[in-house]
Parts: sequence; structure tokens; C-alpha cells
Amino acid sequence: MKKKFKFIDLFAGIGGIRIPFEELGGKCVFSSEWDKFAQQTYEANFGEVPHGDITKIKEKNIPKHDLLVAGFPCQAFSQAGLKKGFKDTRGTMFFEIARILDHHKPKAFLLENVKGLRGHDKGNTFKTIMSILNELGYKTLAHKVLNAKEFGLPQNRERIFIVGFLDYFLFDFPEPPMTDTKVGDILDKRVKDKYTISDKMWNSAKKRKEFYKKKGYGFGYSLFNRKSKYTSTISARYYKDGAEIWIDQKNKNPRRITPNEARRLQGFPEGFEIPVSDGQAYKQFGNAVPVPVIRAIAKKMIRFI
Repeated sequence: MKKKFKFIDLFAGIGGIRIPFEELGGKCVFSSEWDKFAQQTYEANFGEVPHGDITKIKEKNIPKHDLLVAGFPCQAFSQAGLKKGFKDTRGTMFFEIARILDHHKPKAFLLENVKGLRGHDKGNTFKTIMSILNELGYKTLAHKVLNAKEFGLPQNRERIFIVGFLDYFLFDFPEPPMTDTKVGDILDKRVKDKYTISDKMWNSAKKRKEFYKKKGYGFGYSLFNRKSKYTSTISARYYKDGAEIWIDQKNKNPRRITPNEARRLQGFPEGFEIPVSDGQAYKQFGNAVPVPVIRAIAKKMIRFI
């Protein structure tokens, strides 16, 4: 079902949230992303360079829209991060969203963040976010943690999604289809040797894992093969050593996944252009949203827009 509506794409990254809303008939009238490499990937795929730093853009200069979508920065809220939240300047990026909602009052919004947002600062961060959204006049507010591995992607990736509407609606998040997944579905047929990790890296990774094991920690590399049901979460740090997802190889050291496999792991379409270096590509897909999860939410949302 196609519907005509206008939306804006904030903290757009490489446009993972944009894809399903465009498929459903939406027209993106404004996008913003400050990272210059993400801008390159965005332009290669959508034919426009997103506007830069949102803090420098006045609300009135943003076109009217029916829907605001934003995967606002995870850094301040990630459990792996410093747990600063609103006190950290990047934590105030939520307030950038709030001021735009306040000025334009779009009918609906979709926000995405790390699961750790709920428990951040003893739950106060999340409470503050929800109360501000309510204060702005959004009568229907719903939130849920959804996992990519339950939406057909072989990746264990939990993210929280917050949906809001100005009017009262009975909104239900999509039921996960629980499609069977296996890592083999995203793997390339032929992979260059440069993705195989060096003897030095493999030996030190094994030593580190052994050291952590003795201390009773579960840290260290994670190894997967074609038959594995899913991988661990790909993060923006994957470019460092990629040890959170290494692929087992016969008679060879394990290897990292390729940028093309990272694309598939996040459910980006075939033909999606990757015009940047491998390091930047890993960072971009590690920061991206799992597209099939957004697609399922978008289908539920558009009937109310």
C-alpha cells in the first residue's frame, strides 16, 4: 500500500531508515548527517548530500513534514560508552529532535537508539525523553526493543524504537516473523586474502581469550561459520580488529567479514553503493539500523500518517 507523505531523516547515517519509508511512498524532504564519509555514501545512494551539523540549522529552515525519523547518536547512551547521557554534549542531540518536533509538530515520529537507553542513569534519561515527547503534544507514545535476528537477519542486534503520534491511536509494534536465519546466507562466495587475520593477530587473540577465561570473563573474539544461526552485533568499532565477528575458514586463520557482508548483515539492498574505504564502511554499517526491522515498523506506522 503506497501512501503520499513527507518525512525528514535526521542523524541519517547512510539512510537505513529512509529506505523502507521511501518504498512505502514517502518523499524525503530534508536530511541531516554531519559525518563527511557517511555523507558520501548517502549521496551515492540517494543523489543528495545531507545537510551538516543539525545544531546549526534553524527549525524554520527545515521544510514541513508529516513524519520525523532519527537514529539519534548512540555514543552517549551505549553500555560500552561512558554512560554520560544528557550531560555529554552529544546527549543533548535529543533536544535537537525535540526543538524540531516542537516547531513543526509532524503527525508522527520514529526514533531509534541502543537498548541501553532504557536503563541509562537508573532509567532517568529514558523517563526524561518520554516526558518531553509527551509535553510536546504526542498523545500516542510506544516503545519496544526489537532484535534483528527475529526479523530475518543473522545478527543478534537489539535496539529500542520509540514511536509517537499527535493523535490517540492503538499502535502495536510488528510481531517478529522469527524467520530462520543462518550466517551462510550473508557470506560472499569469494573473499580476498586481505580479510584473513594475520598469524600475529590470531595468536594474540587466542592468548587474550585464554587469559580472560581464567579470570572467568567471556571476553575475546567470537567465531562463526556458515551454519551459525546468527553473529554477534556489528559495532562501529568493527574496523579496529573485527574480533566480535570472525568467520571460521578451513585450514586458514579466521577472517573478518567484508563490507559487502556487513551490508547484508544489516539488510541493506543489493546494489547499495559503498563508495568509501573498508574502515569507513565498517563504521557506517556498524552504526546503521537493521533495514528489515524498520520496514516492519514503517508498515505499521503509515496507516496512521
